[in-house]
Amino acid sequence: MNESSHHVVVVGAGFGGLEFTRALDGAPVRITMIDKRNHHLFQPLLYQVATTALATSEVAWPIRHLLRKRKDVTTLLATVSGVDRAGKRVLLDDGNAVAYDTLLLATGARHAYFGHDEWEPFAPGLKTLEDATTIRRRILLAFEQAERETDPTKRQALLTLAIVGGGPTGVELAGTIVELAHDTLRGEFRNIDTRQTRVVLIEAGDRVLPNFAPELSDYASKALERLGVTVELGRPVTRCDAEGVVFGDTHLPARTILWAAGVAASPAAEWLGAAADRAGRVLVEPDLTVPGSPEIFIVGDAAHVLRPDGRMVPGVAPAAKQQGRHVAATIKARLAGDATPRPFHYKHDGDLATIGKRAAAIDFGWIKLTGRPAWWLWGLAHIYFLIGFRNRLAVSLSWLWIYVTGQRSARLITQGDDDRN
Repeated sequence: MNESSHHVVVVGAGFGGLEFTRALDGAPVRITMIDKRNHHLFQPLLYQVATTALATSEVAWPIRHLLRKRKDVTTLLATVSGVDRAGKRVLLDDGNAVAYDTLLLATGARHAYFGHDEWEPFAPGLKTLEDATTIRRRILLAFEQAERETDPTKRQALLTLAIVGGGPTGVELAGTIVELAHDTLRGEFRNIDTRQTRVVLIEAGDRVLPNFAPELSDYASKALERLGVTVELGRPVTRCDAEGVVFGDTHLPARTILWAAGVAASPAAEWLGAAADRAGRVLVEPDLTVPGSPEIFIVGDAAHVLRPDGRMVPGVAPAAKQQGRHVAATIKARLAGDATPRPFHYKHDGDLATIGKRAAAIDFGWIKLTGRPAWWLWGLAHIYFLIGFRNRLAVSLSWLWIYVTGQRSARLITQGDDDRN
């Protein structure tokens, strides 16, 4: 066991926190990993759990298992409630505290409703496994209730699904849900035709995938429409409730609404009493430290980091992993006696989004791909970054089965009663 006196505390076992811990292997430190959940989540594929393509165990792994060979790492299942900067302690909600010499906050983000938190019960976001299984349950229950509904108007509302937000998550949800309704469930009900399901993607901006090149956004819109998705652009949502969603001057009766429109950072800024942007991301120094506290680093969705051109570093897994490796290198340098600040430089590897099971859009800057070649490349990239051979094999077989047959196996309704349904 590493007997070093330098104690590094990591809050959050997401991409940034886990990559940081791995990169610090061999350094003369003790590490305590704190997370309120016992698993690391491969969030890019979370929407596939929500839409019945994958099981929860195929996109999440126990943190203790991942770090089992690291005798220098202690894992704590606990919820952080604050940070005592002066005393250099992480405060836990049970009244305990964990002292640190160096602290890394990799606490991620949650969904944001632009000042309308009252919408959340009607339009759940997608950030956790619990979110995914809740959404999966609502989608499947909508079909079950439509099968029993005799009123045509109410039945159509049950068969209408609205997705708010046209970024990669919204686009991927829309494409997968329409295939679930039109292909997977076709012929399984007696009183409804699931091909009559209407999936509406609502984006306040003038195009979907706004971070992609315009020609790829145009391709994505057309690909979604070919699948049967209705794409509504340029009209922000002004209301979500049990009856549906309002955007512009249109009221859409929809019993299932999914939120993919915005995120807010974790409470890290509140814990630290630090300056933050409008989304709650801490305004960190170029080396990812908190102003006035060089022993505290923030990575991932909780950090406001700018590129040289003034644009923000995106809240994506590759960025969090790069930041985690950067902080690990900084700490190693400090322990070796070099305290020179090391500014973080982000390398953008590209943007990827899938549209159903046969199309995708990929923007590497120097090359842009669409259609089936992009879909296969998207799939290979995600399989590569999964943890462990078993998971890569399981996901590959699931995707191949869906690709060939259209059938999705993770269609169990397993949660307790939902107040809305």
